[in-house]
Amino acid sequence: MDREAPYLRIAAEIRDRITRGELRPGDRVPSTRQITHKWGVAMATATKVIAVLRDEGVVEARPGAGTLVRAAGVAQPGPKPRSVELTRDRIVRAGITVADAEGLASVSMRRIATDLDVATMSLYRHVPGKEELLEFMADAAFAQRRFPATAPAGWRARLDLAAHLVWSVFRAHPWAAEIVSLTRPQVLPNLLFYAEWVLAALTDLGLDVDDMMHAHITLFGHVRGTALSLQAEVHAERDTGMTNEEWLESQDSGVVAMFTPDKFPMLSRIAEVGFDFDLDRVFEFGLQRVLDGLAARFEPGTSPGHPPAR
Repeated sequence: MDREAPYLRIAAEIRDRITRGELRPGDRVPSTRQITHKWGVAMATATKVIAVLRDEGVVEARPGAGTLVRAAGVAQPGPKPRSVELTRDRIVRAGITVADAEGLASVSMRRIATDLDVATMSLYRHVPGKEELLEFMADAAFAQRRFPATAPAGWRARLDLAAHLVWSVFRAHPWAAEIVSLTRPQVLPNLLFYAEWVLAALTDLGLDVDDMMHAHITLFGHVRGTALSLQAEVHAERDTGMTNEEWLESQDSGVVAMFTPDKFPMLSRIAEVGFDFDLDRVFEFGLQRVLDGLAARFEPGTSPGHPPAR
């Protein structure tokens, strides 16, 4: 009876594919999500598979690309580096590295401990638990973008700048949009600077607290809502091996056949003419319409039929 642990057996299968040349240096190996689907194992087991291959020097995690076959092939184990003091900052940076390369599903206290070559329980002296770790990671991501010392003139320019700053964070770290809640906002110090900036800008419109908060939530909701599609696209690209453009091209014939003019005249027209779907453009279009709406609602004389700013 085969008593080999499932994660070792799966790791061996992937290693064999690399040895046979089915997976070449620089190719992606199956993601943890793909491993769970193909082999029917839990996410924790899939994470251990990647950890084994990484410890053997067979693969390496690259932010934004996933886990790839090492360009130099299988590395020979060498002496372990000198022990470095474990700090919350090191733990958070390790979590960000994993999330950037493999997504939030791969982030766990066990995985971070493995990457840092420390005991899992030692992490809890610095981070209370996984939920807090994710919040620290999101806060650290927002710390990478700073507001300028001098704000641009006018409420619209200030809101535009704030929205683009947050979008740039989500662009660099798509997983952060999953952590930050719209309905149960966490107290993330570096995200509070965004809220303070937006609310200060909205005071130029003379809004009361209700209108100010609704405008703030609407703006942030647009940025975060669009950013959630960024992470979904990262997952889809890793699972299918195709970019969004490549996937859309592969669907063209089926879409055109489905959108017949008699049943779907508008969709048929769009499928025939073509539409260049780009999330950055979707974000920009929506952002400007949100700002147009605030101007029409609260700026005196901007749009007939709407009350002036209070």
